Amino acid sequence: MWVVYALLSALFASLTAIFAKIGIKGVDSDLATAIRTVVILILAWGIAFFRGGISSIGSLSKFNLLFLVLSGLATGLSWVFYYKALQLGNVSQVAPIDKLSIALTLILAFVFLKEPLTTKTLIGAGLIISGTLVLIWKA
Repeated sequence: MWVVYALLSALFASLTAIFAKIGIKGVDSDLATAIRTVVILILAWGIAFFRGGISSIGSLSKFNLLFLVLSGLATGLSWVFYYKALQLGNVSQVAPIDKLSIALTLILAFVFLKEPLTTKTLIGAGLIISGTLVLIWKA
């Protein structure tokens, strides 16, 4: 089932780039990010409320909260820079560079989470990096 969720994530991430590029015309990128964040805030809390996730909020440890806050900060900074890049560049070039996060995540997962860095993982990361270079190369 995780594959279905991952594919849906990819679909909505691609729509995010398209909708953002259309919506950001003539708009300050920081304001656009703030509007997007409010929508996500309402959506996420709504889902947590209606699916019963809020009831477990008291069981979060300080450790959980610390890393969830750090994750939120990283996400927020990612969005700020992504929207600025979309405002200044082409979606067809910005989106592939943004997806370099996949290769970086594989490396960081090896360093910090001790996840295996196999030959298959290295080849995949290399292909992602190579593909990104091909897509952003201006002829």
